[in-house]
Amino acid sequence: MQYHILKFLSFCVCLLPHKALLYIGRILGILYFHLIAKERNRAITQMQMSLGCSEKEAAETVKNSFINLGRSFLEILYTPRLNKNNINDFVDPHGLEKIKAAVQEGHGVVILTGHVGNWEWLAASMAFNGIPTTTIVKPQPNAQHTRILNEYRRMVGVEVFARGTSELMAAARALKKGKVLGFLVDQDAGPGGAFIKFFGRLASTPLGPAVFAHKFLSPVVPAFIVRREDGRHRLIIGDIMRYKDTGDPDKDLLDFTKKMTEFVENVIKNHPTQWLWFQKRWNTAPEEQKIKHHVSGRR
Repeated sequence: MQYHILKFLSFCVCLLPHKALLYIGRILGILYFHLIAKERNRAITQMQMSLGCSEKEAAETVKNSFINLGRSFLEILYTPRLNKNNINDFVDPHGLEKIKAAVQEGHGVVILTGHVGNWEWLAASMAFNGIPTTTIVKPQPNAQHTRILNEYRRMVGVEVFARGTSELMAAARALKKGKVLGFLVDQDAGPGGAFIKFFGRLASTPLGPAVFAHKFLSPVVPAFIVRREDGRHRLIIGDIMRYKDTGDPDKDLLDFTKKMTEFVENVIKNHPTQWLWFQKRWNTAPEEQKIKHHVSGRR
């Protein structure tokens, strides 16, 4: 039933002009900001700790991030309206040439990205502009939300590998075929992640991008999407980053992950209204990794 409700809502949203989505999304974001106190307060606290701003400044910025989230939610439901002929009207493709150049190297491309702006339309922009796009996704708590998201991802030409399946083998095959593989790296990676400073505090960070770049000699391209003042989007595409092999794999993987994490942090610093500040980014404490290693060692 939830799936069919979302499909009906999507059908209704697709009947509206994009400007109407921006207006309605703003209202939804403001309502969410005022009604969901737990996420709002977590976001304000984390922003204060990360950016050193006052509570008033953090609250205003967080409210704007909720507005952007409301707009992005409706845009995701608007995805069936996207196609290769109109995608560039919504997302300025400037910068995609860097990804295309990396694809030409023939080793696949690791895309470094995060929950910044409307990241679903980042993937759509790449796919509709001729870039063979794949991604590893984390299932949503609600299976019906996951179902419709994956349906729309495939609709725009994005190949999806779900965590908890044979996603690593499938992702490896994608890179071997010269495709791009997107990683959302701004989520807590649990006890198995690398603890790296993110906004001054240790955060469990996924090593996946560095591991794949090392194993398959794939270039890494940072790619993010942010909303412009007119409500549409532009891309932030960084220069190619490469894994440096010094013969010490543990240190090399950590150093490269630190370098990538710094890029993500700078994007968020420059566009604080575009990130999901209520994420439990610092949820895993370093002590949990020590406990995991201790237990594994005993076994």
